Amino acid sequence: MIRLLLVLLVALAAGAGWLVQRHGGDTRAAWSTARGALPPAIAQALPEHLPVAYVPPPAPAPVQNPAAARPTVTTVAAGITDLALTRSAVGWVEPMASVVVRPRIDGVITEQLARDGQVVKVGDVLYRLDDREIRAQLARDEAALARDQATQVRTQNDVRRVGELLSRNSASQAQFDVATAEAKVAAANVAASQAAIEADKVRLDYTTVRAPIAGRLGRVLVTTGNLVKGNESAGTGLVTITQMRPLRATFSLPERDLDGLRTALARPGTAPVRVYPSGGEAVLATGRLSFVDSSVDQASGTVTAWALFPNEDDRLWPGQYVRIEVDLGSRPGTVTVPQAAVQPGQEGSFVWVVRPDRTVERRGVEVLASRDGRAALAQGLKTGERVVVEGQFRVRPGLPVNERPQDATEAQATAPRAATRIE
Repeated sequence: MIRLLLVLLVALAAGAGWLVQRHGGDTRAAWSTARGALPPAIAQALPEHLPVAYVPPPAPAPVQNPAAARPTVTTVAAGITDLALTRSAVGWVEPMASVVVRPRIDGVITEQLARDGQVVKVGDVLYRLDDREIRAQLARDEAALARDQATQVRTQNDVRRVGELLSRNSASQAQFDVATAEAKVAAANVAASQAAIEADKVRLDYTTVRAPIAGRLGRVLVTTGNLVKGNESAGTGLVTITQMRPLRATFSLPERDLDGLRTALARPGTAPVRVYPSGGEAVLATGRLSFVDSSVDQASGTVTAWALFPNEDDRLWPGQYVRIEVDLGSRPGTVTVPQAAVQPGQEGSFVWVVRPDRTVERRGVEVLASRDGRAALAQGLKTGERVVVEGQFRVRPGLPVNERPQDATEAQATAPRAATRIE
């Protein structure tokens, strides 16, 4: 019996709750509906209204200021600048000349003057070879020349005497012809001896190995006492000389930059080129564009170019990989905004623009370059339009906003420079 009463109470409570919810929380209306569903005899025994406590009506919600509900954003006016058309590439430093020093004749090294890493000038002595045999040959050839010269004098006198006898019919023509031939043979022997002496002097000069170009020596590979063989193109040679001043930097740019490279190379005062260390921002050297290849590499679609650098301070080194920037001209009147204003999107980059009526517009833009916290735009924005730099995630198209212009300190820090480079 108790269980039945509990079930009945639970059912009544559930029904009462359902009636109150159906009448929107109005308990009096719910009670009237419940009395109407009971038999008349029971309904008359129940009170017409439930005794409920007085509940004061809710206070009206305060009227909010529409401007206070708007999100606050920080804006900056778009600037304008002359955009330097700069291209960036990775390149490497090369010497203008590099020579592997090799001996011209066979011999034993008697003196080594070359030192590892030594800076040399043209004509500096690097090695000396044993020259005793060549000097002996030179002395022998000089003696042969003296002999031939004496023979030449004798034959010339014979020609003169036979000629006088022939004029008095005391000698035959045959005797004169023989004397003349012997004089010519003696003159030829003198010329041959002189040529042999010149050859000996050349070979003697080869015993002194000199620097053919100015530059820096590499590691010395052969030392005193070694026997070297002349005129061998194979092998490592004696030492390598690398020209250090000037140096050139070789780099490649896409084919689309070919016209810009050719124009920059042809105009007076060729395009300046800056070199940066790999992973660094400090300028190593400044040079000029000096060469553009005559053809485009079909495999890579790039064109090769050179830049010359005086390298007076030896900051560049052959074989060094560097980052190269070359100026190909300028684009005047380019719109710039802080980099923080440009947002990435599925359809490309965009900015939030605050219109004169203080509503926000999403505007697609084309970014030419980003450098030093500024972005240069090709299209999509006009000079003077205000873009959102803080609070972009609180706005949506057409939403009214409260605009807070960037303060003077921040504006000065992000002001457009006289020229911005494009990479």
